[in-house]
Amino acid sequence: MKAKEGVLALLNKLLTANLTAINQYFVHAKMCENWGYERLYHKIRSRSIDEMKDADELIGHILYLEGVPNVQRMNKVEIGETVPEQFKLDLKTEQDMLALLSEGIVHCSTVGDFTTRHMLEDMAKDVDSHIDWIETQMETIKQVGLENYLAEQIRKES
Repeated sequence: MKAKEGVLALLNKLLTANLTAINQYFVHAKMCENWGYERLYHKIRSRSIDEMKDADELIGHILYLEGVPNVQRMNKVEIGETVPEQFKLDLKTEQDMLALLSEGIVHCSTVGDFTTRHMLEDMAKDVDSHIDWIETQMETIKQVGLENYLAEQIRKES
C-alpha cells in the first residue's frame, strides 16, 4: 500500500525519536541497577522495551506503506547523572514524543490515513501513561524527599 503524502517522513521522525528513547532509557535503567535501585531498574528497563516494541511497529508499518525505515538516524541521547536528572530528561523525551505523535495524528487525519492515525493514537496513550508515571515519581520525591524515595527503590517489587 502506498503511503499518503508526508506520512513516511513523519513515521521515520517518530522512529528516530523511539530509537533515541530506547538508548536513553536503557542506559538510565543500567545506571539504576548499578546503584542498587532494583525497582527503578525494572521499571525503566520495561519502558525501554516498550519503546523497542513501538520501533518494531513503526518499522513494520513503514514497510507496509512501501517505505524504507531510517534506522541510521538518532537524536542526542540525554543521560542524567542522578535519578532526579534522569526523570527530568525522560519527561522531556516523553513530552517531545507526545508532541510528535499529536502532530502525526492531525496530519494523518488531514490526509485520510486512518490506519496510521489509529496506531499513533494508541502510542500516544502509552506515552501519556509514561508521562504520568514520571510526574508521579517527581512529585513523590518532592513530598517524601530524595533519600526516602531512593530507599524504597532498593528492593524489587513483588
